[in-house]
Amino acid sequence: MKIMLDAGHGYNTAGKRTPDGMPEYEFNRGAANYAKNFLENYQNVTVYFAHSDERDVPLKERTDKANQLKVDCYVSIHANAYGSGWNNAGGIETYVHPPKPKEAYELAQKIQKNLVISTGLSDRGVKTADFHVLRETRMTAVLAECGFMTNPNEAKLMRSDTFQKTCAEAIVKAIVDQYKLIRKNTNPETMPSNSTSQPLSKKGLYKVQVGAFNDRKSAENLANALKSLGYDAFIHFE
Repeated sequence: MKIMLDAGHGYNTAGKRTPDGMPEYEFNRGAANYAKNFLENYQNVTVYFAHSDERDVPLKERTDKANQLKVDCYVSIHANAYGSGWNNAGGIETYVHPPKPKEAYELAQKIQKNLVISTGLSDRGVKTADFHVLRETRMTAVLAECGFMTNPNEAKLMRSDTFQKTCAEAIVKAIVDQYKLIRKNTNPETMPSNSTSQPLSKKGLYKVQVGAFNDRKSAENLANALKSLGYDAFIHFE
């Protein structure tokens, strides 16, 4: 399977940056790099980049490349914005082309769900738009907006390597689910031996932390999303 990841814009794209100057591309390419690394752990997967760290690649060149390579899936990674100054607009939204191709819409729904759960940000839903990368590609194409650059809290997250990795994991999880990808080296005989590991105690309670946030609202959003899926989630303040 061929997958093209598109880190939206470039380092020098005018206007595409936080009010205090961080280029949107800094987040986009960080998440794309992590996504590529994760996807390469799956069988029969080839990952291409539509973007470049050397120059701002025009949109037509990106989609022409995807069409020429005949990739099966095109995922464009972005950060959103509202106006040019700091404000409270925030959350995750994912886009498909207005005709809502079935496979693209299904993938967008999976990406949206995973990003909301993983980041704890507000769910703005799956939407349609006549974006060039959605309109001119001949394969399944989606565009994910992973938070708002004009929201001070979300902009701070985007600078974080952890947040970039979290978004990448959410997107890759959706792709894996959509296309039923199989991890490499899943044969038990090729897995590392656990013979030297200490057995787990049968007593006590094991807990898993799934998020850490600077504001309670983000924590509550994630907890509510997990509860809606049937998990017994709670918030612990330190």
